[in-house]
Amino acid sequence: MAIAGLYKCFDHWHKEGTVWIFSDTHFGDEELRAGVKGRPSDEELVKMINSCVGRKDTLILLGDVGDVAYAAKLRGYKVLICGNHDAGRTLYEEVFNEVYTGPLMIGEKLLLSHEPANVSWAFNIHGHDHAGATRANHLNVCSDVIGYKPVNFNKLMKNGLCAKVESIHRATINKAAKKKRRDK
Repeated sequence: MAIAGLYKCFDHWHKEGTVWIFSDTHFGDEELRAGVKGRPSDEELVKMINSCVGRKDTLILLGDVGDVAYAAKLRGYKVLICGNHDAGRTLYEEVFNEVYTGPLMIGEKLLLSHEPANVSWAFNIHGHDHAGATRANHLNVCSDVIGYKPVNFNKLMKNGLCAKVESIHRATINKAAKKKRRDK
């Protein structure tokens, strides 16, 4: 069953299972681990992710993977939106089923990116921000912010994730109407 709000070309992500979304695994990054109190080891993080993600599920990682040997242990159909610590797509193509090097629009009002995008016309799911700053129309799925377990994307979409976001078409029309009223 299709997830309402996604472009049809992404239907294969949820054909058989659940779609999970997560960011900033930083596998093998000892400096980060030392700087974040309570961060699980790489092996523990793999177990935590796999406790949610099944073999028929899809896991979308929004960048900063780190050591691909650990990413290879993750279950499911794997999608990567590269982050600022990810060194080009070729390293990841052996482990991930799909690799994107920049932000990805997956619906009319839904943008996946590693870093937060400054857009008012879409809901942006991202990582990168380890401190967890909140922004309107954004969801930060950085591992350090969400407790090291991926977020169930299917449930997010069922709960009307993008419902309050004004489409770019509506925003453009409203902006033009407002300007026209001012110019009178």
